[in-house]
Amino acid sequence: MIRALIFDFDGLILDTETALIDAYGDVHQAHGVAFDRPLFARSVGHADYAFDPWRTFGPGADREKLEAERRAFNKARNEAQEILPGFLALVGDARKAGLKVGLASNSGREHVEGHLSRLGLMGHFDYVACRGDAPSPKPEPDLYRLVLNQFGIRGHEAIAFEDSHTGTLAAKRAGIWVVAVPNSSTHHHDFGHVHLRAPSLADCRLPGLLARFSA
Repeated sequence: MIRALIFDFDGLILDTETALIDAYGDVHQAHGVAFDRPLFARSVGHADYAFDPWRTFGPGADREKLEAERRAFNKARNEAQEILPGFLALVGDARKAGLKVGLASNSGREHVEGHLSRLGLMGHFDYVACRGDAPSPKPEPDLYRLVLNQFGIRGHEAIAFEDSHTGTLAAKRAGIWVVAVPNSSTHHHDFGHVHLRAPSLADCRLPGLLARFSA
């Protein structure tokens, strides 16, 4: 029996991932520097990705100034983002069905809860786990196991929704049913290990999910 739904945040509830990539592009464009978008896209969904976003600006670049510009562009883009389609309907159905709702994010708590509060979404979650709350970030299963422990359930009693390879792998390692919902920045990721792939959360209907994963 399914007793909980657990959601990722970035790229699934709010497309902050594309906004981040676009913000780096904004800075490059403002300075007339070529922007390698595929390189930046490869960093999406990873907790630790070793690449230098300002390398093409040269060794004499004022990196603090560039990063401040990126944050300003990023903030404006994030605040223009709307909740991605399907989330509110799916959570509403979960509440009506008596399911727990959790969140497991590789991002820091200030980032996640700041956006959730701004969008009026904090009350939709019974528990929010963020980077730093568990020993290791995704793709390790620690964040998901933390949510499972808080709910007092086992992996096969929950469904996880993720947009990236890293996140889906973490949920799978925790023994959770995994639904991949890629966005425009993660559609190229490897999702061969997931149980279901959907175009968006709007295509995820609770009755069908419960029938599929409770059997």
